[in-house]
Amino acid sequence: MSHKILVIGSSNTDMVIKTKQFPKPGETVLGESFLMNPGGKGANQAVAAARLGAEVLFVTKTGQDIFGKEALEGFKKEGLDTRHILTTTEFPSGIASIVVNAHGENQIIVASGANMDLKPADLPDSLFEDVGLVLIQLEIPLDTVKYIIQKSRDFKLKVALNPAPAAKLEDSILRGLYLITPNETETHTLTGILPDRPESLKAAALILREKGIENVIITLGEKGVFLLNDEYEELIPAIQVTPVDTTAAGDVFNGALVTALSVGKSWIEACQFACRASAIAVTRMGAQSSAPYQHELK
Repeated sequence: MSHKILVIGSSNTDMVIKTKQFPKPGETVLGESFLMNPGGKGANQAVAAARLGAEVLFVTKTGQDIFGKEALEGFKKEGLDTRHILTTTEFPSGIASIVVNAHGENQIIVASGANMDLKPADLPDSLFEDVGLVLIQLEIPLDTVKYIIQKSRDFKLKVALNPAPAAKLEDSILRGLYLITPNETETHTLTGILPDRPESLKAAALILREKGIENVIITLGEKGVFLLNDEYEELIPAIQVTPVDTTAAGDVFNGALVTALSVGKSWIEACQFACRASAIAVTRMGAQSSAPYQHELK
């Protein structure tokens, strides 16, 4: 089986302001610093996986503007296979406005732009050849997500879905997924259960399993992750650090997780590896810029 990971998803440029506290509605607060960084869930996960040693084919769509051109150059420097990245004159590249407070918490608004123009017609069958695992998110059109899942089924590929941003999904989308990795909010949206206690955490994971998902990992921030599949039912603790910026923590976790799984690590080992990568990421500012390299996890 191929170890190559196919990531199809969003690319954004993040406009980040660091401030002591979030503004209330109608309030103006002074920021302490401003950063402009590459981001987008798909791109973040692809870069995180590549930095940790994975062979990654990344597919996204950008505008023909300075943000898109800079993103493409960045992907090439990160070692991603960029042959299938698309551009359009009809939409600008995706942009995210991010505010980070003194506790490392963030508030994010995304203007999707070209990301929402990534269509099934943009994805030839050749993309799905010679890959072992497909990783997707929800910052591209839902019809495209459905198409990727069905095409992956046709090619008998394992599909990992990071269901972010939170959205209600039809059971037909979830049925047969190899892996789903919702956070607490996304779990509540998908199952109607808030996983804030051990019993509700397991109940929510069981609902996802009953929908036909093979492996469920619910991410719980500083509390770690909960894994449920045929082999394991386990809470794997996070590594405790002082967060500076939690932007892309989940994306780094997902990129690290599929990297570990692609080379045959066990589920526990893969979760522990991904928790270590995510812990490093939250001690740094930025999205892709926070992703650790392989040597940092040894």
